[in-house]
Amino acid sequence: MEAMLAPTLEAMGYRVVRVLLSGGRQDQRLQIMAEPSDGSAMDVDGCAEVSRASEAILDVEDPIPGQYTLEVSSPGIDRPLTRLEDFERWAGFEAKVELTAPHDGRRRFKGRLLGIEGDEIRLEVDGQELGIPFAEVDKAKLMLTDELIAAVQAVDDGPQG
Repeated sequence: MEAMLAPTLEAMGYRVVRVLLSGGRQDQRLQIMAEPSDGSAMDVDGCAEVSRASEAILDVEDPIPGQYTLEVSSPGIDRPLTRLEDFERWAGFEAKVELTAPHDGRRRFKGRLLGIEGDEIRLEVDGQELGIPFAEVDKAKLMLTDELIAAVQAVDDGPQG
């Protein structure tokens, strides 16, 4: 579904962070997480704009059998990391990473993002630097820390003048 929605949303100035269908047949929920392409904060008007455009596409394409609830949101501060470039963009911040299969005997890691090298994410865990193939990442998200909050607020506040 992301491939269906992304071109239109990108043309409108938004980047799709994640599209997730959850729930059972009776209570399906389609979550679209998006943000402005320029890296600014997503506001209520932006969510409404993404929602209207997504509804129009979904009404025409009808990719989900039965009824569902559409939920559009911003990724939030402790956002999911869904693309390889997210690990570079958020280098220096703490993250939780869960893998599809064990790497060095572990599936879950918590550490500081060091960026990317080729198709690997670089992560510092317990003083050790690890390279993990992006293809092995099942889920990843930033951890809510004072450092992250301060960095996001500095971007949201923008230049003063």
